[in-house]
Amino acid sequence: MYLVTGGAGFIGSNLVAALCARGEEVLVVDRLRAGDAGREKWRNLAHHGIAGILDPDRLWDYLADAPRPQAILHLGAVSDTTVRDGDLVAENNLSLTLRLWSWCAEHGVPLVYASSAATYGAGEHGFDDDASPEALARLRPLNLYGWSKHATDRRIADLLARGRAAPPQWAGLKFFNVYGPNEFHKGRMASVVLHKFRQITAGAPATLFKSDRAGIEDGEQLRDFVHVDDCVAAMLWLLDNPGVSGLFNVGTGTARSFLDLTRAIYAALGKAPDIHFIDMPADLEGKYQSYTQARMDRLRLAGFSHPPTALEEGVARYVRNVLLQPDPYI
Repeated sequence: MYLVTGGAGFIGSNLVAALCARGEEVLVVDRLRAGDAGREKWRNLAHHGIAGILDPDRLWDYLADAPRPQAILHLGAVSDTTVRDGDLVAENNLSLTLRLWSWCAEHGVPLVYASSAATYGAGEHGFDDDASPEALARLRPLNLYGWSKHATDRRIADLLARGRAAPPQWAGLKFFNVYGPNEFHKGRMASVVLHKFRQITAGAPATLFKSDRAGIEDGEQLRDFVHVDDCVAAMLWLLDNPGVSGLFNVGTGTARSFLDLTRAIYAALGKAPDIHFIDMPADLEGKYQSYTQARMDRLRLAGFSHPPTALEEGVARYVRNVLLQPDPYI
């Protein structure tokens, strides 16, 4: 049995689908909650034979009584980068992860947890997934969400440096800008691909934020856009290679502009680009990453050879095989 926290969410449900396709038993730890009609989180799981759904509040009681899981894949988090409730974010993103780390170390269970490229902040110290306490101490996240993931990475690095017990296998994954199926419930935090697709198919021009950085033209902000299938491939590879542990970037290794991304959506729809620029919202000013690019050296050197999905290919596949379909859930 695999436990996937956040298993009804975006990345989590794609992982659940892949594990179920392998014939594995998967227990989803998540809250389904209410959602907009047709975009509820339960739909992310509707096509897969899961072992059940466990409310997160019952997780520790379950772990106290149930047989040990094969691994815990901890993807649950408060992922809204604009949330200001520090106690909520700290409890869900930091404290819970560290408690799972301790439990997995004590009980000999592998742990894979979601970190984030948001830990790199503006990127002034690069995007090297160096897990040493010294390297991590230099990073400066731009928002509460990024800080919570960074604080988790730093605490784990400190525990390891002190020689404390660790799970038999562990991996913290710094996911970059992920897009793909099953993100309809995410609202404002859904990928740019989904937002621009909705604008374009509604007959409006695609809008992009004006640049808030000197020397960067409007629409030329660069991100490492990674298809969710590549993220799932990394997690499955780790489960298949229990001797590999560490803090790893998960991206493509190539930065592309928001203009590139938006043009790829128009191309997938067979439409001529019509792109307008708008002012950046006040709550994002000074907190917006204008450049990210994953260094993939460590994961590649560990043996992960899955080729990254090219932006144009990934966007076309998402648009044509998912967003344009009557049932857009995998």
